[in-house]
Amino acid sequence: MCKIKLLALLGFLCCSTIAIGQSDSIWPRDTLESFLNKSNAAYDLYQYKEAIEYASELVEKGKEYKQRDYEFLGYDLLGAIYAESDDSVQGKKYSEKALELAREIGEDSLIAWGALNLGILYSDNKNTLDLAIHYFEESIALNRKLKDFDEVYLTYINLIWTYLDNDEPHKAYKILKQAEALPVKEIDTLNKVYMDLLYGRYHLTQKNYRAAELKLKYIADLADAEDNTDLALEAYENLASLYKETYNFKQAYKNLDKYHDYKQRAYTLKKLEETEKARAKFELEQAHKDLEVALKEQKYSEELISKSRSLTSMLIFVVAILLISLLGIYIFYRTRKKYIENLQTKNKELNAAREKAEKLSKVKTKFLSTVSHELRTPLYGVIGISTLLKEDKNLEAYSDDLNSLKFSADYLLSLINDVLLLSKMDADSISLSRIPYELDILLQNIVRSFESTLQENGNQLHLNIDKEIPNHLVGDPIRLSQVLINLVGNAIKFTENGNIWLELKLLKSRKNNTFKTQFIIKDDGPGIPLDKQSAIFNEFTQIENNKRGHNGTGLGLTIVKKILKLYNSKIHLRSELGNGSEFSFELNLTVFDEKSAPKETIHKVLKTSYKEEALSLKRVLIVDDNRINQKVTQKTLEKYHIKSSLADDGSEAVSMCKTNHFDLVLMDINMPKMNGTEAARHIRKFNKDLPILALTAVELDENKTEILNSGINDIIHKPYNLSKFLEIILSYLSN
Repeated sequence: MCKIKLLALLGFLCCSTIAIGQSDSIWPRDTLESFLNKSNAAYDLYQYKEAIEYASELVEKGKEYKQRDYEFLGYDLLGAIYAESDDSVQGKKYSEKALELAREIGEDSLIAWGALNLGILYSDNKNTLDLAIHYFEESIALNRKLKDFDEVYLTYINLIWTYLDNDEPHKAYKILKQAEALPVKEIDTLNKVYMDLLYGRYHLTQKNYRAAELKLKYIADLADAEDNTDLALEAYENLASLYKETYNFKQAYKNLDKYHDYKQRAYTLKKLEETEKARAKFELEQAHKDLEVALKEQKYSEELISKSRSLTSMLIFVVAILLISLLGIYIFYRTRKKYIENLQTKNKELNAAREKAEKLSKVKTKFLSTVSHELRTPLYGVIGISTLLKEDKNLEAYSDDLNSLKFSADYLLSLINDVLLLSKMDADSISLSRIPYELDILLQNIVRSFESTLQENGNQLHLNIDKEIPNHLVGDPIRLSQVLINLVGNAIKFTENGNIWLELKLLKSRKNNTFKTQFIIKDDGPGIPLDKQSAIFNEFTQIENNKRGHNGTGLGLTIVKKILKLYNSKIHLRSELGNGSEFSFELNLTVFDEKSAPKETIHKVLKTSYKEEALSLKRVLIVDDNRINQKVTQKTLEKYHIKSSLADDGSEAVSMCKTNHFDLVLMDINMPKMNGTEAARHIRKFNKDLPILALTAVELDENKTEILNSGINDIIHKPYNLSKFLEIILSYLSN
């Protein structure tokens, strides 16, 4: 149930004219009162963006008009709004600012209220319980001094509630008696009801069952009469516990049943409230984003709420209902039919929700796959042309511009790949492959890929491999590379003039050719704050790097975490500010067994060099419906003196293969008239030996089997790495 202390956060604003009435100027006060009322109204409608704008304006105008009471109210209201929108850090920041301002003003009523609000915020965390009680006691002392016993009574309620919530009934009882002795002329009806409820809870802790029953039944009857869901939940839950402790199971069940009725009603109301809060929170985050761009102050990243988390929450809720139902069946067997029907209903809702989530996930994955293909196709042209222009000696004067162009295109491609990979993981459409690879080559390639970045940042990368770890392995080198590249890349990005270590340690070897290995990536950089260490693994979350303008997308560590989940492994982090960071995880590495290893295409580094005269005798057919992509591929081949012809679609390619001799065909997949797989099938009818390589931007995970079954020998994914592209086509031309 919501405590009265949570409902009291804005109460002072309703009676704020007591303090504000001291102002001599009517016109500024009317303006400020307007901002105060508008902020309150927006807050009640969950319009947090507007509420914060009005409250911020109240603070600024309060400063401008030298109305410090209103400035205090603005900060106090900002603290309440941020706390309600689940941003407790900002909430405490503004509430502390409000109390600090109240102390500067020297107004005891403002100090008392600011202390009460901070006590409320800190009382929800056991680690700050002593601080909360300190603020409550300060508020009580000031209000006693002012003889404002109504406010003392309200603070007593919050303090008693805090003691009962933290299993300190004797301290609660002491405050209960002090509250009774207050010289309050007329206690607010709702406050009196809450005090009776607290008495009932106290008597229950002391096993004064009769006294507790009288108080709680009174509260329950009152809640029924006034349709007060919060009071009813508290009363019936405690009554059910009371009757259970006194072995009156019939009454226990009756009150538990009433509790569940109100719980369902509260759940329905809460869903509506949370929907409004979620919408308001989204608008608030958007407002923050606009504000940070305009003022160039602090950057915030928007957190996306994934549907998978919603599904998990729904599952937890249904399991909880199931457990409660099973307990009810055990104790009250006559209600078996009712609980089973409820369970079946919930299961149907769960299935419907899961089907809907799966459908939305598939639609999202398909959308991202389509968009990524459409983006990769022009990127192929940009990366290819920029690479060729970089190598043109006549354009050395433009090398910096061309480097920037290629870097931007490479970064955009990396972002597309990260988003697509994350989408596939959310849809459970990613699995680990099993192909042979050499561990030392994989690690050396990773180290080489960071050479320029290491030099730019003045860092050194140290590679240490346990000699007991075998080198010839079988597994998924691509996924392992993605994990290591993301972790090493993060270490380099946040470290300047320092050291990064990539270490592999053998933990245990087994009889079935598996070696339990620990991977450690550490640095001597600035370290990660303790309060950020959990959040950095969430999507689009990143730590601000003040020394650089660009911090990345915040997807790298999320991808690492999800890939390791495929390995049944977890990422571990040890870090403290000023002492660097250490990421580690454990994998079972499997030794390569040539007899049982799967036979998949593995391209090895071509060790022979081709003479220009030999390459000039080769003819390649380039099949692509995009003229820019045709030119990029043709220019790349011309650089190595390989002659080429062009075809705009699959139908034209089939005709040209019938009437001309080619040593190799580079075939796009998605083309008008006739696509690449269909063209390959036609060519195989009259030429079984001609090497056909798919040069495509389509997603291989979805189309690889279909492409290879059409008669295509191998696949090159656009945009490609130039050295890898040459390695593959030269390996086929050499045959």
